Amino acid sequence: MSDTRLTGTGVAIITPFNNDYSIDYPALERVVEHCIKGKVNYIVVLGTTGESVTLNKSEKTEVVNTVLKAASKRVPVVVGIGGNNTMDVIESIKTTNLINLDGILSVVPYYNKPNQQGLYEHYKAIAKVSPLPVIMYNVPSRTGTNMCAETTVKLATDFKNLVAVKEASGNMQQIMEILRDKPEGFEVISGDDALTFPMISLGAVGVISVIANAFPKDFSMMVEEALGSNFPLARKIHLSMLELISALFTEGSPAGVKAAMHMQNLIQNVVRLPLTPVSEKHYQKLAEIVKKNK
Repeated sequence: MSDTRLTGTGVAIITPFNNDYSIDYPALERVVEHCIKGKVNYIVVLGTTGESVTLNKSEKTEVVNTVLKAASKRVPVVVGIGGNNTMDVIESIKTTNLINLDGILSVVPYYNKPNQQGLYEHYKAIAKVSPLPVIMYNVPSRTGTNMCAETTVKLATDFKNLVAVKEASGNMQQIMEILRDKPEGFEVISGDDALTFPMISLGAVGVISVIANAFPKDFSMMVEEALGSNFPLARKIHLSMLELISALFTEGSPAGVKAAMHMQNLIQNVVRLPLTPVSEKHYQKLAEIVKKNK
C-alpha cells in the first residue's frame, strides 16, 4: 500500500448481526456499499469496531471475503490482525489469506502491559514476517498500555513496512512529537473521530473512523476539506458533528454507531456479548441528535 492509499477517511467497519447473533452478511454488503457511496477512501475490517474479538476463525474469514467481494477493488481493504500473544499474531499473519488485501492493522498488545522494549520487540517480530504494510494501533484506553512517541518513531525508522500509526491515545503532545520526529513516508492516522480535524491540521493524513459507518458522506467531506487546507469549511463540519460523535460513544462503541445505523435501516440493533445495545433512553436521545444532523 502506498502512502496515498492511507490518506483520507478509512472506516473501521462494523460487523452486523441478526437477532440470533449470527452474522448478517447481506447487511454487511449494504454497509460496505453505504460507506463507498459516502466517499470513504478505504475500509478496515476486523477492527475493534467490527467486534473482531467475538468472531471465531471461520467467521473472520467469511467477513473478510464478504467485504472484499462487496468492495470489488473500488477501495483498498485493510485487515485487523493483532493480539497480546506475539507468536500467535505472527502465526495468524502467516496463515491468513492476504490476497487482495492492502495492509494490516495491528493493535498494541493488551492486558499483559508490556514495557516499551516489549512493544518494540512485538512490532519488530510482526514487521519481519508481514508481506503487507502494517499500521500500528495505539489505543491505551482499551489496551492498558501506551506506546510512547519515542518507541513509535524508533519502529518507524527501523522497519520500512511499519508504514503508519493509528493514534488513539488522545494525547496531543505525544501525537505532535510523533509528527515532529517521524521519518519521511511514515504517516500518522487519527484514531479518534473528535480529534481528526485538529490532527490533520498538524500533519496527520486522515482517520480510521467509527462515525463513518453511519455518516460517511459528511465525515469524509470534513476530512477531504481539511486535507485540502479548506479549514473554515472543515472546521464548520467538524464542530457541527461533535455532539453526534460524543453521543455515539456515550454508552460504548460500537453500540452507539450500530444504534444510529439501525435508525437508517442498514442493520439490526445487535451487538455480541459481553457488549450490549445502548439503553432505550439513550437510543431516543441519539435519535433526536441524528435528526438534527440530517
